Amino acid sequence: MKLHSTVTTGLHAITAYDAEHIAVNGRRLTRSFLLTPHRLLEDWPPESFDSLSAADLEAVAALDCPIVLLGTGTRQRFPAPVLLRSLIEKRIGVEIMDSPAACRTYNILMAEGREVAAALIIECAN
Repeated sequence: MKLHSTVTTGLHAITAYDAEHIAVNGRRLTRSFLLTPHRLLEDWPPESFDSLSAADLEAVAALDCPIVLLGTGTRQRFPAPVLLRSLIEKRIGVEIMDSPAACRTYNILMAEGREVAAALIIECAN
């Protein structure tokens, strides 16, 4: 799905997505990544929801954004609470949704000027 955004000059916006990729400012990404309005961190380690680890979420917590959108791939799945510990301890709000919903929500919050991070899992085909 192609997305149309409001004025986001100079910010990282999600411009398209499907089951196999997510585009940031028109650049096609096929591996999981972390995104804030000002940073794109490619090759975030999880290749699937099942491979998500506490260390992966510690990297998200290190972004120090008050809101995190965790996109869990093609469907919404909830990680074990122990995996979320680093976010909870830093009092970071976490919204868990499928990756397409996280893409849409990220763009809305980013366009509103909110400090938001998206941790988006793109499930690698084996």
